[in-house]
Amino acid sequence: MSWFTREIVEAGKLRLFCFFVAFILAFLFIRFSVRMIRAQVSWWPGNITPGGTHIHHVVFGLVLMCLGGISGLAVTDSRSWTAAALAMVFGVGTALVLDEFALVLRLEDVYWAEEGRLSVDAVFVAAALCGLALLGVSPFEISDAFTEEQNGDLLSHGEVVLLVAVNVLFAALTLLKGKVWTGLLGIYLTPLALIGAVRLARPGSPWARWRYLRKPRKLARAHRRERHLREPAARLMRALQDFLAGRPSM
Repeated sequence: MSWFTREIVEAGKLRLFCFFVAFILAFLFIRFSVRMIRAQVSWWPGNITPGGTHIHHVVFGLVLMCLGGISGLAVTDSRSWTAAALAMVFGVGTALVLDEFALVLRLEDVYWAEEGRLSVDAVFVAAALCGLALLGVSPFEISDAFTEEQNGDLLSHGEVVLLVAVNVLFAALTLLKGKVWTGLLGIYLTPLALIGAVRLARPGSPWARWRYLRKPRKLARAHRRERHLREPAARLMRALQDFLAGRPSM
């Protein structure tokens, strides 16, 4: 309990911690629920269809996000349990929305289609970024701007701009090279973005289309790396997705 008080409450992370816990639990619950509905088990409630209209859980998610977010803005004490409870409401709503992210993006029901994996990816990315924030890692290494150096001085405005610009450049290059996970996590971890920026691009990425068309050897290396490294990792990720969220059927 002393660790929780010191590292979470006193560090001002209570709302973020409650959001993170509620987000994870809500995602696991809703995936369990839809898998039970998909299996048509008799003891689990089915879809909500008043008047024959199927109400997707993204609708409830939007309502909860508005309720938790707007009400949370009215709470001045960020360390109060009221603020924590509203953060949990917001976390539940966010999980419900992101779980149907692919549906919202495509404006069609692709929940159990292969395209529906995008929703699970969105949840994984959000959970990873939230977890990094809980660990005290700030986006673009911006916390360095507010941390005194050994001589007691803060970074100047020019140094802050340079720090952020370099991080943005590395992350953008990584994303252009088709490394989405590395690029997004690189927003928080500059060394990771640097590694992604200097290494070979994925063969189907914008960078490969721009830079590798006249470099057949480099493009061939990219394809070999995709087969030997990326595809096994992708299979492992799909297996994890299927275990947690269910295998697509369409």
